[in-house]
Amino acid sequence: MTYFGFLLRFLVIPIIVFLVIAWWDNKNKRPTLGFNNGKAVWIGILIHVILAVVYTTPWDNYLVATGVWYYNPDLVTGIVIGYVPIEEYTFFVLETILAGLWWWFLARRIPEPANAFKPSKTGRIISFGVLFVLWVVFTYLFFFGGVELTYLSIILFWALPAIFPQMLYGADILWHYRKLVFTTIFVPGLYLSLMDIIALTDTTWSISKEQTTGIIFFNILPLEEVLFFFITNVLIGFGMTLLLSKIGIKRFEDWKSNKYKGLP
Repeated sequence: MTYFGFLLRFLVIPIIVFLVIAWWDNKNKRPTLGFNNGKAVWIGILIHVILAVVYTTPWDNYLVATGVWYYNPDLVTGIVIGYVPIEEYTFFVLETILAGLWWWFLARRIPEPANAFKPSKTGRIISFGVLFVLWVVFTYLFFFGGVELTYLSIILFWALPAIFPQMLYGADILWHYRKLVFTTIFVPGLYLSLMDIIALTDTTWSISKEQTTGIIFFNILPLEEVLFFFITNVLIGFGMTLLLSKIGIKRFEDWKSNKYKGLP
């Protein structure tokens, strides 16, 4: 199966399905309770697409350049930017769009939390602190650990700094909407992990055995690939929730009115 064939089957088709659902929901004026709707969602998806491409490109080029993952030259077009085939950049964009549309689908169907929102600056600081310690550990392992920890450590070395500001800004908001956030992350993370089995079986791409822990699911799916798909959906799910929640918007407006001093 070619890389574009994979994208068409497992990302483009679901995106079309969710676009039809979004159109139907818009036609029937289905609301997103507690969140901005309509044009704001499309802007949110666009912002995340741009961030995904900009933030992921150097990291992914490093992975390919160092042989952490590699692709079958017979199953790609041969158009390469840096070290990475054009199909991979397309994947960044399509995964983000799919995750954003999935978030929108859920935001219109999962009811508002029954309990009132309880802001917690302490909770935000603790959440950041835990992730920061985790980042320090895996940064050390990336630079000084065994080669078998390369892929695992570089995922967390790359991803966690992008989650830091999300935690500091709105860990309490994310906890308030935890049912939405969990479902937003879990379903596409699981789906893409399972679809990855097909790509690995067909050698659309391959993962270095030497630079992974050897923890394998279904005799082919490395732990690191599962972590990658889940953590990318964490970034998108957290971001969409914080960017579009009315609680998050009000927090930003209060912060702005205070001249960006002392995040409330």
